[in-house]
Amino acid sequence: MHDTGYIHSIETAAAVDGPGMRFMLFMQGCMLRCWYCHNPDTWALRQGKEYTVQEVLNEVKPYKTFLKRAGGVTISGGEPLVQSEFVGEVLKELKAMGLHTALDTQGYLHTKISDEWLDNVDLVLLDIKHIRPEKYHDLTGVNLQPTLDFAERLSRLGKKMWIRYVLVPGVTDDPEDVRELGRFVCTLQGVERVEVLPFHKLGEHKWQALGLPYLLTDTPAAPADLVDQTVGVLREYDLPVR
Repeated sequence: MHDTGYIHSIETAAAVDGPGMRFMLFMQGCMLRCWYCHNPDTWALRQGKEYTVQEVLNEVKPYKTFLKRAGGVTISGGEPLVQSEFVGEVLKELKAMGLHTALDTQGYLHTKISDEWLDNVDLVLLDIKHIRPEKYHDLTGVNLQPTLDFAERLSRLGKKMWIRYVLVPGVTDDPEDVRELGRFVCTLQGVERVEVLPFHKLGEHKWQALGLPYLLTDTPAAPADLVDQTVGVLREYDLPVR
């Protein structure tokens, strides 16, 4: 068991990362290098603040009554599975408190966790960055297959999922790629929602502060008509798109 973990930040009232109002834990550490990452300062594992499991629970407890009624806790990152043992202990304690739990992940490291580990997760927010293996690798620096394998594993387990897809003009907006994504997602059980998230550049200044080249400087934010077009393509597959 890992008694301590590294946390980038905590947000006590978030409304977009799971049902209702969410208490957010942003874990430190990530092995992906996504072009559009808005928190590149989460990549290095030990740059966050060190917490014990009990210290995390102490942060949550003042909001427990509200969260039980109106939302829950979402663990995001970075990539939370980098610290899977610590996160697993936190999830177990959160469920013991009677709270709804959500995990925001791209699933690349899912072989680190057991099916029993997932018993303490009520909802998985699964980020699929791209559906074409070569484009996925260009965009993230890692292989796509583990993410698809995790999606199919969650489907077999009957886990509730929200699929998340960041729409980047000129990168992830090809209608044929979106159709391929739709064909894959419609084979899965348990998908409650598919979210098309418009690309933005709110994290560009963090790349600059870290001395990292930002490849999307000249890429515009995803316009509303492109979002609508992409949503329309996914709805061809009778998916619950938001």
